[in-house]
Amino acid sequence: MPECFTILANEIEGRIDPFYYKREFKEKLNKIEKSKFKIVNFEEVITDLKNGVEIRIYSENEGFRYLRVTDLGEYEINDSDPRLVKVDKIPNKIKLKENDFLISRSGSLGLVSSVTNKIKNAILSSHIFKISLDDKKVSSRYLEVFFRTSLGQFQFFQKNNGGIVPEINQPALKSIKVILPDKETQNHIIALMDNAYSSKKSKETDAQKLLDSINDCVFDELGIKLPELEDKMTYVVSSEEVKNNRCDAYYFQPKFEDVEKAVNEGKFEVKEIEKEIILSNKLENIENYSFINYVDLASINKNLGLIKNYNKLDIAEAPSRARQKIENEDLLLSSLVGSLKSIAIFEDNIENPICSTGFYVIKKSKNYNNYYLWALFRSYIFQTLLQRESSGAIMSAINREALLSLKIPLPPLSVQNKIADEVKKRMQKAEQLQKEAKEELEKAKLEVEKIIVG
Repeated sequence: MPECFTILANEIEGRIDPFYYKREFKEKLNKIEKSKFKIVNFEEVITDLKNGVEIRIYSENEGFRYLRVTDLGEYEINDSDPRLVKVDKIPNKIKLKENDFLISRSGSLGLVSSVTNKIKNAILSSHIFKISLDDKKVSSRYLEVFFRTSLGQFQFFQKNNGGIVPEINQPALKSIKVILPDKETQNHIIALMDNAYSSKKSKETDAQKLLDSINDCVFDELGIKLPELEDKMTYVVSSEEVKNNRCDAYYFQPKFEDVEKAVNEGKFEVKEIEKEIILSNKLENIENYSFINYVDLASINKNLGLIKNYNKLDIAEAPSRARQKIENEDLLLSSLVGSLKSIAIFEDNIENPICSTGFYVIKKSKNYNNYYLWALFRSYIFQTLLQRESSGAIMSAINREALLSLKIPLPPLSVQNKIADEVKKRMQKAEQLQKEAKEELEKAKLEVEKIIVG
């Protein structure tokens, strides 16, 4: 939306782009300036500021931890995808010590972390600033909390001086306004946020346990016992076993036969999708609409398997893949291997719902329960089988013929309904726990802002 505002000459701070002077930025700065505590430029508590180093060759299983911007997690270093680099020693300029502070320099702005024993022996990416602080004035743990509030975050984005890739340079970073309470208040704020994050983590752990239990719930009802699966380096495939015009070695990994055997030995008969499931094959002409509510792969929360947002688009803005009309209780199943967990059921009352052709749309039917199919396709077994059916080099996908040839257990509808009801109950509880966790954290951040603004 166009915006018009006036800036006086004495308000110019070296930047002449209108974005820098947006009203919401000014309102936040006014809020900071009203604090009862001391306000300083960030440089006043910095004793040393260095960039990390660029290393592009990673080590498989030995060396120092290499911290990237993506490793700066919400409240602790993210260990989900650690990288190692093999060097003789850590350069002196980026050796870490307790109370040092890390800030993302480019890519994703506003990511911060205080240094703990867990990450002392690490090498920093060149996209991270390593900052030594005057620990008599400020705790790195307090700064971590302050910069994660809206009072800290907006300044990173206001002072972005990158082009296509967001970036903040050292002078801009040093000019950020920091509210500096006394040490007692800093410690109180740290304890408050520690409790909030601990509660959040506990609720998220409980939510994940519920989500993880869905596989067992489905398999127990179907009588499927999942074998131990492993990729084998060598195996023999006879010419009689070659099928579906596939001759790539991965397709014939023995683990896939083990999975199929487990499914076939379950309590219920397996049936081909093509003979039992109604798959939409109609593409919509959306030119007659004035707008659409668009669902693409990014619209789905992969962890929960729920549609979390819609993009309301004018027809002129709609991408060419926005071609499938969806109806209540349609099951959307991703065709792309990189998004196999993007599976969700459409159940919202909105106008002109259209989804991407990147989905297969399974229509509602009285002969099967789409919520049962939702649980089945999200299970580990069928995620494995879907991955097997993928083809393509640059962007692997599952073609329609391969999907329809899959066999799935279809127990009586009463059993499907029982599984679906239990799965929905666990999903709703997990979603509620995640919602509570997020709300508690946001409430704690607002409490921190209230304390430091006064």
